[in-house]
Amino acid sequence: MPELPEVETTKNGISPYIVGEYVNDIIIRERKLRWLIPSNLKNSLKNQCINQLTRRAKYLLFHTNNGCLIVHLGMSGSLRLVKKNQPYLKHDHVDFIFESKYILRFHDPRKFGSILWTKQNPAMHRLIAHLGPEPLEDEFNADYLYAKSKNHKISIKAFIMNSYIVVGIGNIYANEALFLSGINPKSRANRISKTRYEILITSIRTVLLKAISKGGTTLRDFVNADGTPGYFKNKLKVYGRAGKSCQYCRNKIKVIKQNQRSTFYCTFCQT
Repeated sequence: MPELPEVETTKNGISPYIVGEYVNDIIIRERKLRWLIPSNLKNSLKNQCINQLTRRAKYLLFHTNNGCLIVHLGMSGSLRLVKKNQPYLKHDHVDFIFESKYILRFHDPRKFGSILWTKQNPAMHRLIAHLGPEPLEDEFNADYLYAKSKNHKISIKAFIMNSYIVVGIGNIYANEALFLSGINPKSRANRISKTRYEILITSIRTVLLKAISKGGTTLRDFVNADGTPGYFKNKLKVYGRAGKSCQYCRNKIKVIKQNQRSTFYCTFCQT
């Protein structure tokens, strides 16, 4: 599932090719994604210039003078730039055709992604307005997280994966950040000290920034259509390593289920 680093890498990869470019046409092959693609999308976006491309949580925001295109990659979605003569594949549901030689192609086998349009400030959209702060911004700090934790008896892993607390920390990165900070993922959020939250925030930022620099864990190349996995998967310390030796203490990595998600941790290093 594309998480914050993959979405950020997507933004960084496609921005140079589409910002300042006009959308000549939109081809919609499948409207039934998580929500129906708006029937007015083609008329709203056609002939508009993409003035800016930003990210909020896992949403990509394509700003134009007429409104904002909101794209979420869902469980299996991707956006890739392809040449105009490149044939579309089975799950290539939408093409955004630019004046340049490129098409921005939305691919989503499981159809849990979304493509929406808004005339209002996208920060006020119902899907975005109530989200927590960005983990790489100053608003996300130990004072904030410690104060939020006081009313939460849930596990620390579930706490930092709650998008109303902080956005963009998916399962892989939660596992890795908790390992780096030495915190047991089963610990209750309201039992963790402010000092440990300071360490955790540093760990979260370290893991996310490293993942972005490596092109994410599941994606790498957003110009070609090959979908090659990102390089960060080679840097994972605990995720997917159940039964293997901890790289620090050599004890075995353990895996448990938390909220139907796999949690990987070292019982010796994480207390």
